[in-house]
Amino acid sequence: MSSPQAFDVIILGAGAAGLFAAIAAGQRGRRVLVLDHADEAGKKILISGGGRCNFTNLHCAADRFLSANPHFARSALARYTQHDFVALVRRHGIAFHEKTLGQLFCDGSARQIVAMLLAEARAAEVDLRLSHRVTDVSRAGRFRVETDRGGFEAPSLVLATGGLSIPKLGATGLAHDIARRFGLPLVAPRPGLVPLTFAGEALELMRPLSGVALDCIARSGRAAFREAMLFTHRGLSGPAILQASSYWREGEAVTLDLLPGQDAAALLRAAKRARPRAEPRTVLGSLLPQRLAEALAARHLPGPRMADLPDRALDALAARLRDWELRPGGTEGYAKAEVTLGGVDTAALSSRDCQAREVPGLFVVGEAVDVTGWLGGYNFQWAWSSGWIAGQAA
Repeated sequence: MSSPQAFDVIILGAGAAGLFAAIAAGQRGRRVLVLDHADEAGKKILISGGGRCNFTNLHCAADRFLSANPHFARSALARYTQHDFVALVRRHGIAFHEKTLGQLFCDGSARQIVAMLLAEARAAEVDLRLSHRVTDVSRAGRFRVETDRGGFEAPSLVLATGGLSIPKLGATGLAHDIARRFGLPLVAPRPGLVPLTFAGEALELMRPLSGVALDCIARSGRAAFREAMLFTHRGLSGPAILQASSYWREGEAVTLDLLPGQDAAALLRAAKRARPRAEPRTVLGSLLPQRLAEALAARHLPGPRMADLPDRALDALAARLRDWELRPGGTEGYAKAEVTLGGVDTAALSSRDCQAREVPGLFVVGEAVDVTGWLGGYNFQWAWSSGWIAGQAA
């Protein structure tokens, strides 16, 4: 067996967190190697934000991240902020815009962000090697990484291969597997920011409504999000549902307010007085998308005219519109999940540099860690911030 090539830092994963860790370490004069089994760097970046990459969020703060330790992300987010990343984007002349709720997108293409990262990596003399499949990782003083194209060693190893979401892009549990090998505990992974699926009567209502979208407030536990919701042929999706899904646990209910900020009971009673001859579906259609209005009227407002309906029927429907409790059967799984919840337990890592407390020189960053942000650029910011603090120490 030939002797391994030596570096100061080996980074597994050429995604957002891995490339940013490489840039930060390379700028310190470290000899950095990045390995990835894919044939292209930043594949998840390229598909993000509909191809325009929602690269950060202006409102990024630690309380918008889920973790067994809700304070863990605070240090990284404070040391490399969303404003730092925006400054980097500006330096590279990439035009961008705020879409909604602080979400920043490229005006052009997500490829501009990948090109920026690769340019920064080249300037820092990072050695990027794609199409290298890792076959073994060990440690005997230094970390040794075996691949199908040779071996490499370094005193520092950064795990940045992400989580289990979107396997069609090559997602694997490699970071989790290596972490376990070195004795790092895991918080059980599960799909996050993912559509919810239903069965039975709820699905019978939803399936014909596939494609209908509306503004709503989706609640799961104490978390509530007001954004768009989308009916699908298997259940519910859209930003509000994806957000709530990260807080949802199997067996629990989610609650929907389909007329946020409006008094549905007062509106329906007023319509009954003002338009007694109107069909219930017509009145509901002035408040909700037409297909949804027709489905709800057929189920809950029997009668040809508003005048025929008792107030209690209007009030009962109003209560459902305000507080519709549903129990999902499950989720669409990792195939449709934007992120992986859980991962390497933050109790095993230093919040200052994401280094394993019991394994000096081993760092875990990005989605592989039990830190998951809200929808809307938060997870990219965690990738930049966690990668940067690891790169400062690796």
